Amino acid sequence: MADRFYPNVMPDYVAENPAVEEEKHPIPQGTNESLLKLLSTPYNTLSEKFKRTALDLKETIVVESWGLTRQQVPDFTLYCGTLGTAFLLFKSYQVTNNTNDLAVCSQIVKDCDSASRNSRDVTFLCGRAGVCALGAVVAKYMGDDQLVLYYVTQFKEIKLTKDLPDELLYGRAGFLWACLFMNKHIGKGTVPSSYTAAVVNEIIENGRRLGGRGRSPLMYEWYGEMYWGAAHGLAGIMYVLMDFELKPDELEDVKETLRYMVKNRFPSGNYPASEEDKRRDVLVHWCHGAPGIALTLVKAAEVFGDREFLNAAVDAAEVVWNRGLLKRVGMCHGISGNAYVFLSLYQLTGNEEYLYRAKAFACFLLDRAHKLIAKGEMHGGDSPYSLFEGIGGMAYLFLDLTEPKEARFPAYGCEKVHAT
Repeated sequence: MADRFYPNVMPDYVAENPAVEEEKHPIPQGTNESLLKLLSTPYNTLSEKFKRTALDLKETIVVESWGLTRQQVPDFTLYCGTLGTAFLLFKSYQVTNNTNDLAVCSQIVKDCDSASRNSRDVTFLCGRAGVCALGAVVAKYMGDDQLVLYYVTQFKEIKLTKDLPDELLYGRAGFLWACLFMNKHIGKGTVPSSYTAAVVNEIIENGRRLGGRGRSPLMYEWYGEMYWGAAHGLAGIMYVLMDFELKPDELEDVKETLRYMVKNRFPSGNYPASEEDKRRDVLVHWCHGAPGIALTLVKAAEVFGDREFLNAAVDAAEVVWNRGLLKRVGMCHGISGNAYVFLSLYQLTGNEEYLYRAKAFACFLLDRAHKLIAKGEMHGGDSPYSLFEGIGGMAYLFLDLTEPKEARFPAYGCEKVHAT
């Protein structure tokens, strides 16, 4: 199991030291001393270093993932493809207000639009909906109403088939994610609630059909397996459902589904990958295991005001701190994605120790990722410049750490609906 992650030997907390000034005392990379110096660097100084590194990475990512193959987009998706580069540029624009980032982002989306025209995939991360949603939002920020109308019209032409799964990467929840993203950035009602409500109802009905009978009230299947994690299972679906106005009985089903998961977690505080895999306490990823489920539990604590969910999220965060320094760099199953567990708890509780832990994971990446990848001791991802597998995720995290109270796992936290 330890071959999946690096032992976390970082101190539980390191106080900031105002005497540490990067410019006067350059920090050599790759030593325990250099990591400890980063951990004690005042946050304002450190966040500037994160930002500079992220902007340098962004330039490399744009060239490698799009500039060298311009208008020939082999993978258009936000998950592992060129749209992820556009999403990183959009994030960079939000942090720096550099309108050139927005212009290049728009051009990349245009190329992804052409590449995705015949795609049958419908989700934000892996389908046509992500292209149209990001395209419309970027056009809105550019003040191009005609282009907004084009992408919104294209979005509304996406068809959801009856055999579509319900999960986040390829299913209905992933389509709703795109709807939330558009409504947040363009305006409430851009995708009408009458339309999204029908999709929500179908997800609930499907979940009830497979749930019950001694199991969770809601349950879903993807390729014959009933997954729990954020990418293909309960955690991702519940996260998205909590962003919508639900009927009291539907809210209760979401709450009891999450309680079922908490009740049936491993003694370690980690979570099974699926109903069929309740013995292997191995995966500590956003896609499977404690990190992705912790983000959903934090949201549930916020939505329901239930201490049980906060306590379970805190337990899951301990798993991430101890076993979450993965030998991978990206968002889906890497250190970058795992850092968001601590950021979400910091935002909910105000506890500075969670900000420290997020900073510590980021400092580990800043100090060691490139060297470890070069030595073959860390997996750079099958798509090494991508958002969810590669260094695109690291750059995105670094940008988010410039405003840690506003940081969100990519496109999570679009709306906040509170139970009554």
